[in-house]
Amino acid sequence: MQEILIPDMGVPGALPVVEVTVKPGQIIAAGETVLVIEADKATLDVPSDSGGRVLEVLVAVGDQISAGQPMLRLAAEAGVVPPAPAPVAAPAPQPVQAQATAQVLTPASKPPADPEAALYASPSVRRMAFRLGADLAQVTGSGRNGRITPEDVEGFVKTRLSQPPAPGGADLGLAPWPKLNPEAFGPVERLPLSRIGRLSGPALQRNSVLIPHVTNFDEADLTNLDALRKAVNAAEGRKDSILPYIAKACAAALKAHPKFNAVLDGGELILRRYINIGIAADTPEGLVVPVLRDPDRKSVREISDEMAELAADARAGRLKPAAMQGAGFTISSLGGIGGTGFTPIINAPEVAILGLARAKISPVWDGAGFVPRLMQPMALSWDHRASDGVAAAKFLRSLSDYLGDFRRILL
Repeated sequence: MQEILIPDMGVPGALPVVEVTVKPGQIIAAGETVLVIEADKATLDVPSDSGGRVLEVLVAVGDQISAGQPMLRLAAEAGVVPPAPAPVAAPAPQPVQAQATAQVLTPASKPPADPEAALYASPSVRRMAFRLGADLAQVTGSGRNGRITPEDVEGFVKTRLSQPPAPGGADLGLAPWPKLNPEAFGPVERLPLSRIGRLSGPALQRNSVLIPHVTNFDEADLTNLDALRKAVNAAEGRKDSILPYIAKACAAALKAHPKFNAVLDGGELILRRYINIGIAADTPEGLVVPVLRDPDRKSVREISDEMAELAADARAGRLKPAAMQGAGFTISSLGGIGGTGFTPIINAPEVAILGLARAKISPVWDGAGFVPRLMQPMALSWDHRASDGVAAAKFLRSLSDYLGDFRRILL
């Protein structure tokens, strides 16, 4: 008998099991998926590093698992080789038609009808393809025996989204993209997109097209909080910005309004029982979003130090992929640059993102007269499939209350 341990999936912390794909008595091959877990932007397949007959499954749907934990007990099965699904023949290259592009940009009307069809793809990959509107029959698998991997689906969608619109705009019923000849009017300079720009562009386009965005606006009075920040910095010799304080307040607001710390998965809204917040960071190569973990359990000092370390790694190009995974909510702050407001794009599969513009001194009526107060503009973009305007307004009001009186977080 052999005990199979959960491998290192490159994602820190415990993750929930959303599917068990094997059962006792089943014969599996080395490398075959046995569990599906929920990570950051997709579900992940957990493979077995050995083959044999399954004696016992040691985890169940809903369990929180981590690397090194036992998940199976196997018995060696001499002379028995589990049949490998036949690889799907790649279709001959065809010119990209308007109908194919529209298929990616429009969510599929229903999931694949037969999960046991000849396509060699795990249930998690099938769900991923359904969410992105990708036809698995058109995806060429790069895995063992032609298996379709999450990377294959992502690459297929990015390729389709990066292709120019079909002539006449038939794919979305729009006018054709204008043909440009800027050189005819004067000298020009052509700049290649950065690596981050090339990678993030298709995802931003997908999120903008497929997510029904709505943005609510509000303000928060930072006068007292900024005075506290300056006093703490002076007393302790620190240089903390206001952003760690806002991140701490966001964590409290997400606890009070968990629908904004969630993932939309088909007909279900999956509420995260932990709080990780992505903090958009500007780098020479473009925008990246490292993840601040468990700010609800950390002091403002700890949050500030962690944010500074993440930002330094991002600017130096040292940020590891795991440091950008696991967020349930994102903050994009332009406060240090300027502007009065903007409408940020939701970072799927998250359902909300907070945009912060520059805080400024404004006259505020206190019941007796106008007094100068430091007011922070806030913009909350949210997915209308997951929430509504009343809930968004309540979230911003809670956040404003926490920022206006930081002591509320202790209650």
